[in-house]
Amino acid sequence: MLFLEKTPQLSDTDINIYQYIVTHLESVQYMRIRDLAQATFASTASILRFCNKFECNGYSEFRVRLQSYVQSQQEKLKKVDETIFINFLQRTNEALFQKNINDATQLLKEKELVLFVGHGSSNIIAEYGALYFSSLCSVALSVENPANYPINFIYQNISSKICVIVLSVSGETEEIIEYLQHFKRNNSSIICITNSTKSTIAKLSDVCIPYYITEESFEGSNITSQVPALYTVEYLARQVHSAKFSTTKSEKQDENE
Repeated sequence: MLFLEKTPQLSDTDINIYQYIVTHLESVQYMRIRDLAQATFASTASILRFCNKFECNGYSEFRVRLQSYVQSQQEKLKKVDETIFINFLQRTNEALFQKNINDATQLLKEKELVLFVGHGSSNIIAEYGALYFSSLCSVALSVENPANYPINFIYQNISSKICVIVLSVSGETEEIIEYLQHFKRNNSSIICITNSTKSTIAKLSDVCIPYYITEESFEGSNITSQVPALYTVEYLARQVHSAKFSTTKSEKQDENE
């Protein structure tokens, strides 16, 4: 709690003071004790008791430790490093990325239904992917919560026409792994867009398109950029569109001949 590793025993008045502080961190670190007391509708004595519960000998020490805490939190969250995206875009022109895209394209152009699956921020990209694919090349749906849509059996003539595109930074989300195993048993195709080929989800997939960027976290949350995943989804959709259009055009020419 703030700069403490433990949670102290707080009264209702203390909780009110705490809530004000955490929502006004930038200003509180420069406030006088009387200003904070007035803002929280508490007495200066209550503020001092609050400081003691946070192992500080008075308000001055509390404010110094609070300033140090705020600075450390700001340093944890680094600025966006543009070189990450530049390096990724350069790799998209390399043979391995193009091969993975081509393999996925060949798989997708024969499918009649594409299911997008993701968790957390990857779920947002999955929703966008379903919309983008539906607009360009395939009937596509987003599965918002795989745990609520168990797949225990699919008829063979249906499963062979389904491709699941799973988005996952870590490639180790348990509920998605379990969900994919059902499709694997029913011989549906799986494509993953993830950060590494060494993950469990990558190993379950027929085609893996990794983007290899540095993973980032902040206070327990994964904040790794989704830009590479978004780019890959759009790139893949356009390739599938081109492949399907070329196939249709060729078939029409054959019929005319």
